[in-house]
Amino acid sequence: MAETGRRRTPGLRRVEVARLAGISTDYYIRLEQGRERRPSDHVLSALAQVLGLDEDAARHLHELVHPRPQAGLRPPCRREPVSPTLLRLLHGWDEGPAFVHGRWLDVLAVNALANVLYEGLEHRDNLLRLLFLNPLATQFYVDWEEAARSQVALLRAAAGAVPDDPFLPQIVEELSVRSAEFRRMWARHEVRPRTTEVRRFRHPRAGEMALRYESLTVNSAPGQQLIVFEAAPGTGSERAVDVLRSLARPPVAARPE
Repeated sequence: MAETGRRRTPGLRRVEVARLAGISTDYYIRLEQGRERRPSDHVLSALAQVLGLDEDAARHLHELVHPRPQAGLRPPCRREPVSPTLLRLLHGWDEGPAFVHGRWLDVLAVNALANVLYEGLEHRDNLLRLLFLNPLATQFYVDWEEAARSQVALLRAAAGAVPDDPFLPQIVEELSVRSAEFRRMWARHEVRPRTTEVRRFRHPRAGEMALRYESLTVNSAPGQQLIVFEAAPGTGSERAVDVLRSLARPPVAARPE
């Protein structure tokens, strides 16, 4: 239970939490200390209500205690393969940048527009490493704080599905050692699955753009997601994407006289 975060109801003592959840104080203490590992769904739901957890955090709590079975074998390395069908779909998307990322936000494949959007950025192989280890990230992401908090909360949500995955401690340890900002956000214990949002970028050649993205789950590869960006029609962001598109095209060779 230690991984579920702090008690979120201000001033509520253990004995009061236990009483409101309908369990004994001793049982609640054993839960907090990890000595009781199999509470029922009824107890978990009662605790989530007492602690004021939102829907995403309550789901995360249930997944920590009762992890969902994962289809297929766990990949032997973090760099998971992307299916040829998904690659064709990815490279066929021309409305905006698009990429596929794995469970721990490793970028597994990009289309031509995403390749131009993220060009020249160090640590672009992982969205979290890009956000926290690249000094240019605060310039590239216009709303850096919101983007960083969103990705950290997404990582914690993914961790609830496979809490024993060996690759989670690797990325958390690396970022915790190298980034005080990551340590601050990870300590917040926020949980937020990926939703439709607007992400604002500042590209050195295309300028500033606000792109709405959709996240598509890849059922054949648990943990993978296809992210597609699109600009609103008739906006400056659409014109910025046009610039990205022109930069992505190979130069046309001059025709001989």
